[in-house]
Amino acid sequence: MNLEALGRHIQELRRDRAMTLQQLADAADVSVSMLSSVERGHKAPTIVVLARIADGLGVPVAELVAPPGDHRVVVRRAADQEHIDEPGGWHRTILTPVVPGVNFEWIRTTLPPQCDAGSFPAYAAGSHEFVAVESGTLRLTLGDRSLDLAAGDSVYFAADVEHAYANPGTVPCTYYVAALIMRPRRARR
Repeated sequence: MNLEALGRHIQELRRDRAMTLQQLADAADVSVSMLSSVERGHKAPTIVVLARIADGLGVPVAELVAPPGDHRVVVRRAADQEHIDEPGGWHRTILTPVVPGVNFEWIRTTLPPQCDAGSFPAYAAGSHEFVAVESGTLRLTLGDRSLDLAAGDSVYFAADVEHAYANPGTVPCTYYVAALIMRPRRARR
């Protein structure tokens, strides 16, 4: 194992998360001096120390020791995308691959005419959703406020509020949701 490459990789992951050396040392339960030595390639960490650093960064140990660059591009082929048929006849496709430490989702949804997909609980403060309507009409409800969006319309909202999606129209509605999520939401009602 190339200790300098390992150290650079750990440092890149730490900086990508806007963590200081002290913050990662605290999260990983290792000393700042040990972490600094590992990042500079001066010390070979034990598997226990590597596991702690990985936990502190929120990644699997395998990502720390993978050859550099392998984790920077993640392809999710159409055949591998998660397709979910929901009660009520609506369909979701999760377009984004799972990337450890990245709380981002990109979803394509199609609602049949007159379909109400129901309400979704609020995410934690700091969560965001962007919605773009491809076709049909989407009724987006944010708390007590409803917005009707047509093909080509888009909207942003802070996702720390209960929200709901429905198609009040007579043709299917297809829309995309891009969500930056600060933590998993509570169970759907």
